[in-house]
Amino acid sequence: MSINSTLATWTGKSAYWFLHTFRGGGSSLPGKLALKLDPTILKHLAKNYDVIVITGTNGKTLTTALTVKVLREQYPDILTNPSGSNMKQGIVTTFLRAPKAHQKPLAVLEVDEANVIMVTKYITPKAFVFTNIFRDQMDRYGEIYTTYQKILDGVALAPEATIIANGDLPLFNAKQLPNPILYYGFDYQPDHDQQAPANTDGLLCPRCQHILRYHSRTYSNMGKYYCPHCGFERPQLAYKLNALTAMTPTSSDFEINGQAMHLNIGGQYNIYNALAAYAVGRFMDVTPAKIAHALSDNDEQVFGRQETFHVGEKDVTLILVKNPVGLNQVLQTISTDERPFSFAALLNANYADGIDTSWIWDGDFEKLPALNIPAYISGGERYRDITFRLKVAGVLEDQLTIVPDLTNMTTAIQKLPTKQVYVVATYTAMLQLRKQLASQGIIDGGMA
Repeated sequence: MSINSTLATWTGKSAYWFLHTFRGGGSSLPGKLALKLDPTILKHLAKNYDVIVITGTNGKTLTTALTVKVLREQYPDILTNPSGSNMKQGIVTTFLRAPKAHQKPLAVLEVDEANVIMVTKYITPKAFVFTNIFRDQMDRYGEIYTTYQKILDGVALAPEATIIANGDLPLFNAKQLPNPILYYGFDYQPDHDQQAPANTDGLLCPRCQHILRYHSRTYSNMGKYYCPHCGFERPQLAYKLNALTAMTPTSSDFEINGQAMHLNIGGQYNIYNALAAYAVGRFMDVTPAKIAHALSDNDEQVFGRQETFHVGEKDVTLILVKNPVGLNQVLQTISTDERPFSFAALLNANYADGIDTSWIWDGDFEKLPALNIPAYISGGERYRDITFRLKVAGVLEDQLTIVPDLTNMTTAIQKLPTKQVYVVATYTAMLQLRKQLASQGIIDGGMA
């Protein structure tokens, strides 16, 4: 290791120790300091690791958490970035805080789509996991094709790494790559010829630009797709969800390749995350039975992803939202709750959220007034935008409490008329709310 690398490592480790000893945490600054001293520090920190990179628009954090649980059934030394700090400086911090491993360790890293190339410049992953690509933070990523190309630019530096991809997404089958590829997807419904709604993104065949059709469809443009014009179709799946037996807002029961699974997290979109974790587990030779055990034993909280806590007598579920597809899946999931519940929407527009808030108009908020929701909260730095959106969706003014300052959220939540409360929040709004909850002792503070 060079003098620069040694100094950068010492500085980063010291900063991490100080922040976590005296300031309650910090996942970016140690990495920023180390990178300033040695821009290539990642090459030295990660040189002994087998690395699995998990990237895509939605589901990265939960897929990473579930994958780590699955792999820990067989591999004791796994490094990961559980707080979702998925840009280069956060990943450097992850390696800076790593304990000494007793054998060749694994690193399972959530990586921001635009940062894949910044990682693969210095690390050659063993595998990449592609969750999905949807319109998200248009100011940063552009359209879905641009986002995918950002990922592929990073993958091109590791042509021998295995790609484990969501086979239900047409984009992931659009280009011929030198990498070995394993696909996972849903295959539990009988074939029934259909078309996705006209306003769905990614509906054109990537080969001939005709409209794709589906034998079965899960949500958005994902499913058992085919092109009636040129023959483009979903690839062969190595890992299949072949039965879906139960779904509630808080759990799911299903089968993957014939193995029964239970997940203590609700939502069809989260079954995809579990399916990705299963695929990684099998790729790493973890048995299906061990994977089932790991997925069912997941009662611990996952940072901002259906994170539950109590505010007084209220049961609160906090869910990160950041784009229309993810938001609509969250709304679909909570709509299955048969109890009356209150609903809060917190909107910020900082860099980490995406500064363009127009995406909220593609969210299906119109379904909310038909549900058993007696009270709403709107808040965050862009509270005016989300308040107006809810009113346009049909939420009545006398049902709505506006909370511009999130330091007042716990007080507002305690005044709601229902025991169950769902809070959807963009990333920095979620962090601000969690900071308030931590200061009041409701949750543990800090970030990993």
